[in-house]
Amino acid sequence: MLVEAKDLTRYYGNLLAVDHVNFAIDRGEIVGLLGPNGAGKTTTMQMLTAFMPATEGTAAIAGFDVHKEPLEVKRHIGYMPENNPLYPEMRVNEYLKFRAHLKGLPRAERRRRMQRCMDLCGITDVDRQVIGTLSKGYRQRVGLADALLGNPDVLILDEPTIGLDPNQIRQTRDVIRQLSEKHTILLSTHILQEVEAICERVLIIDSGKIVADDTPEDLSEKTQQGFTVVELKGDDSAQRKALQALDQVESVELEPQNGWNKFTLVVSGTADIREQIFSLASERGWMLRELTRSRASLEDVFHRITVREQPPENETS
Repeated sequence: MLVEAKDLTRYYGNLLAVDHVNFAIDRGEIVGLLGPNGAGKTTTMQMLTAFMPATEGTAAIAGFDVHKEPLEVKRHIGYMPENNPLYPEMRVNEYLKFRAHLKGLPRAERRRRMQRCMDLCGITDVDRQVIGTLSKGYRQRVGLADALLGNPDVLILDEPTIGLDPNQIRQTRDVIRQLSEKHTILLSTHILQEVEAICERVLIIDSGKIVADDTPEDLSEKTQQGFTVVELKGDDSAQRKALQALDQVESVELEPQNGWNKFTLVVSGTADIREQIFSLASERGWMLRELTRSRASLEDVFHRITVREQPPENETS
């Protein structure tokens, strides 16, 4: 395993930010780290990169202990934080040359690596431009190119597509997929569609604990929840009552649609109740316009795992 965390724990004073986290990531995997704000994502990444020490537990990158061998760890990782600490007064090529020198790249190799990284990240056309004049999207690309300079085994990316337009996001996703052929990638993002599009595996962290670790597809199955959408014409009250009475139906929501009643049914397990609905509509004489079934999306999974009921606010007299 290229990345290993064993009982990784971090306190800030009395606040437990990361609580005995355990996971391992193999070569070539693209893993998404998801969680609500304040869940411990950034703290976990900072401990893995030897930026911040753990209070308890251990972590290793490419077999090197993060606490005991931080310099070796840093030789094997490329880290792009959410807010890139770039030098705005430097030109792109000057900055990357400076960073290549700091990373210890041999002089004969620097230009080739710089060009390769700029080509991959789509910044060759602005290589002589001052970083401070670049858009946020281009600055993100410069940060990604910086992370790639040392040809690391592991890339740790915090919100890699933030600030990019839709075309740039698509290009960045393609780059990340391409990079996974030679690099192991751990990325944190708030864009759940991005995880579904490029990640083979998802780690969900909540209140400092890993609460889910699986593929997006298997997570959807394990939530034991699916959706059936049906559009009917008729008495919405009677229809809702009849649909709610069907086996495996957990809840029914109604959304009127220009004279039609659009019902979204939350169904437990992997049950397919479309035949029951069709028979029910036929028996009652209801006109049927739509009847579809879908599994829970990653957004549904994330919501179900991380959202807890909040206690009611105290009333004031």
